[in-house]
Amino acid sequence: MLNYGDRAIQDLIEDRKWRDLNEYDRIGAIYGFVRNEILLGYNESDRLTATEVLKDGIGQCNTKTTLLISLLRATGIPARLHGAKVTKEFQKSLMPKIMAGLAPSRFVHTWAEVFYCDEWIALEGVITDQQYIDGLKRRYPQQAEKFFDYAVAVENFGSMQLDWSGKSTFVQSLAVVEDFGIFATPDEFFTDHAQEYRGMKKFLYEKVGRKIMTKRAAKIRREKR
Repeated sequence: MLNYGDRAIQDLIEDRKWRDLNEYDRIGAIYGFVRNEILLGYNESDRLTATEVLKDGIGQCNTKTTLLISLLRATGIPARLHGAKVTKEFQKSLMPKIMAGLAPSRFVHTWAEVFYCDEWIALEGVITDQQYIDGLKRRYPQQAEKFFDYAVAVENFGSMQLDWSGKSTFVQSLAVVEDFGIFATPDEFFTDHAQEYRGMKKFLYEKVGRKIMTKRAAKIRREKR
């Protein structure tokens, strides 16, 4: 899945001149690209390669994690995967009602960690692009503290910091209910921790549910005061 030797990945890195940047700015530029140019949306599978996520142009926690780790490693920055499970309730307003009813109570969730200044830093905030967050804040202008919906699960909605600043970023951590720890690759993680969709539920998610969720996320970005 971390196919960062692929021509599409290498061409992107060359075009953006990320290797010319110092370590701090390189991490920030790559993080900013995956966060804001790969918009929050729901892919057909968690097990897409990095180039497939790049081609989709959208991503959620698991697929953005794959792309982010790939780009970081391709430019010489150590990165790894942290796996967990989250409760489904924090996405309830994005999910179609029938899907919410059929979905398992918990979803597999991952985020990237980057090694910087002798410590591992979590980059979970990459999941939600700034346009999406701005739309949510326009929809809920009075919301300052705990927010638990629309794929956001944080204690302080009004003051959360999702830009790269050399520190960890979190946007869904409040929804974590089970921690699986550290993995070297998404292939390793998903071999043991696949989503619990099977049969017709899996078909409905892939062909209908995820598309509705992606459209609802796009609508949030267009939100007006």
